[in-house]
Amino acid sequence: MNGDVAAGVRGILFDLDGVFYVENQLIPGATATVDFLLESGIPFCFVTNTTTQSSRELQGKLARMGIRCNRQQLISAPVATAAYLRQQGIERCFFAVNPSVMEDFAGIEAVSENPQAVVVGDIGERWSYGLLDTLFHHLLAGARLVAMHRNKYWQQAGGLHIDIGAFIAGLEYVADTRAVITGKPSEAFFAAALAYLGVSREQALLVGDDIQSDIGGAQSAGIRAALVQTGKYRPELVAKSGIRPDLIMPSVASLKERLV
Repeated sequence: MNGDVAAGVRGILFDLDGVFYVENQLIPGATATVDFLLESGIPFCFVTNTTTQSSRELQGKLARMGIRCNRQQLISAPVATAAYLRQQGIERCFFAVNPSVMEDFAGIEAVSENPQAVVVGDIGERWSYGLLDTLFHHLLAGARLVAMHRNKYWQQAGGLHIDIGAFIAGLEYVADTRAVITGKPSEAFFAAALAYLGVSREQALLVGDDIQSDIGGAQSAGIRAALVQTGKYRPELVAKSGIRPDLIMPSVASLKERLV
């Protein structure tokens, strides 16, 4: 990294999916980047909108891939959502989430009637008209809409696929409400990562593949952002977004050479 982008970087925030791996395929050179940061004493953490796995499961996946980290370094959307609910005193929720992440919501009751909030995450093929209608009626009755993220699309080995942002937008429209977004690009989400690293926003750099949630979100929070050309990266989508990364790299493997 050179020029103004390099000046004063004291901590790194990494997205996971699309930056370190796509599904279960490791990005070449990803583990070497983590090893370099550990050896150099540069603090880092992972900021992920993944809502199909709990923080425990994510740590296990990274370990199997040879990526060394502890649970505290995983700033995940489910963990951030649970923290938000507790801070707001919300104890009863209707969860439209993957069952795997429920362990991150310990102490918050899952209910089917009279919830204080509707919590939405990635549920894949479980989306249906009936479920959307149920969520709609809970919102009409006064439940708060809490979305772990509102990503437009996500990357699989076969290409881009629609993400939950489409459903969140639809629920906002029909219920005449506005979702609370607890994952990226929420500024509070990035603030939690900065607090863990112990650095200011001016001292941090985010590395991600999503031009909106990662790059746009980080820059809106005052954090410099490097876009990798892996995962969701598509040059035409970057151009259309109007967002200009502070740096563009071929992959996360390129970070080491930019930091030395």
